[in-house]
Amino acid sequence: MTHSYENTAIGTAGHVQAASALRIRLKRANRAGSFKALALVAPLLLFLSVTFLLPIGLLLARAVDNREVAQVLSHTTEQLAGWDMRATPSDDVYEALVRDLQSASRDRVAEVSKRLNYHSPGFRTLMNRTVREAGNLTSENARAELLAINDKWGEVETWQIIKQASPALTDYYLLKAVDLAKMPDGDIVTAKDDAIYTDVIVRTVVISLCVTVLCVLIGYPLAYLLATTDPVYSRWLLMLVLLPFWTSLLVRTTAWLVLLQSNGVVNSLLSWLGLISQPLELVHNRVGVLIAMTHILLPFVVLPVHAVMKGIPDVYWRAASSLGAPAHKAFLRVYLPLTMPGVGAGALLVFILALGYYITPALVGGPKDQMLSYFIAYFVNQSSNWGMAAALAVVLLTLVVGLYLALVLAYGRSRAGAKP
Repeated sequence: MTHSYENTAIGTAGHVQAASALRIRLKRANRAGSFKALALVAPLLLFLSVTFLLPIGLLLARAVDNREVAQVLSHTTEQLAGWDMRATPSDDVYEALVRDLQSASRDRVAEVSKRLNYHSPGFRTLMNRTVREAGNLTSENARAELLAINDKWGEVETWQIIKQASPALTDYYLLKAVDLAKMPDGDIVTAKDDAIYTDVIVRTVVISLCVTVLCVLIGYPLAYLLATTDPVYSRWLLMLVLLPFWTSLLVRTTAWLVLLQSNGVVNSLLSWLGLISQPLELVHNRVGVLIAMTHILLPFVVLPVHAVMKGIPDVYWRAASSLGAPAHKAFLRVYLPLTMPGVGAGALLVFILALGYYITPALVGGPKDQMLSYFIAYFVNQSSNWGMAAALAVVLLTLVVGLYLALVLAYGRSRAGAKP
């Protein structure tokens, strides 16, 4: 008996060692497979990082980048570091400003002037006039000479603006993007001038939500028709749904501009039918924006919902009918819940795409229908204010990421609540 127990123990220990060795080999094999997979996708990750992530990161960094003033007016900002901002600064600050203006190039001073002009309109004129006279200034009598050029150099507010704009990193653009401003004493208050961006953000979200709801209401029946009709007709209908993707976004938007104008096809048809006596205002307003954006984004709801519907077996309908459920109850209690993942995916995709739309609202909408992307394009193309453009881009990115995280958390809680 003792020998049998010993043999059994030895055999058990051998099995344990063999199992442990097998687990170690499996872990090594899995690690090797992971390294191989990473090596295969590494070129693609590098390409995406260089061509996609890095440019976006550099753009977003401009929202807090503020190196121009500190680099050009280096001596001035150094002297202002210990200033209490109550009375005009000492003569050393005036002398430092003269040295900085004399040593800097006109182009660099122009950049600083534009940057300071964001804080106080008129600062560019002050700086340009001063830099023109900089060659005739002397550091020994800098205060009097600067005051002779313009009395604003004797005002505390002028130097407060320079000190406020001197740090290498700033929150000025981010605060302005949500209609806030930082006072010289550090308090954050609601901005009084150009306080329009909160309304623009709300407008962007509202238009995106309206377009999403319209796409779901129109796309769901269309997807159901595609999923349940005869395959021959379904292929033709699906081709019609995909047809807009073969046309440029600009062409589709311009086509709606032609269709909806006062003497366009829609108003002419309604007038010919006797439904209207005066042309309807369908363009350069919110109605035109909603119609055009809904038409353009509709396939992004139809396709995922259609894919989910095609995967639902018909036996579920027959099972619900055999249990005595009417058609509408079978749809509401069985079919509709099964299609909600497709509806959620399509709605999320449409909402995110609508948040960043630019061409359609710019062409079809009016001044009060422009969305956040319009102002980003304005600051990039016309104003050359990259800091403000980057700050608005940060706001737009925050909206998208916040929505996505909220949906992920809501979905996780719903799944946790559904567990028995």
